[in-house]
Amino acid sequence: MTDSDGIRMECPLKSALVAIRVASEIALLAVLAIVGAGAGFGTAADVTLALLCPIAAAVVWGIGIAPRARRRWPDPWRLVAETVLFGAAAAGLAVEGALAWAVIFAVSSIGIAAAVRVWAAGS
Repeated sequence: MTDSDGIRMECPLKSALVAIRVASEIALLAVLAIVGAGAGFGTAADVTLALLCPIAAAVVWGIGIAPRARRRWPDPWRLVAETVLFGAAAAGLAVEGALAWAVIFAVSSIGIAAAVRVWAAGS
């Protein structure tokens, strides 16, 4: 779609999809911190896990999943890695006793990861 000057304009739906995608990535880090904090290994270990779990996920994301990663993994490997990260975070929520939130998180975050790919294929 272009405006009157011939400049390509982004579709509002695509912008919303990207915004939701970013929110799901931030939620991943928050969920991993919550799961790490509630691990029940003692205060020092829980604080350490609350810091290291999201950092580890961010490192993996930055190495092969992020759009500007130097060596971005091709699909389907990138989608598999995302599914593992989102699934691990959801499993942690389930173990913490938040089963409904775990299901909502897993379905929405993995769904948006798939939707981004479907949208990109159609563009």
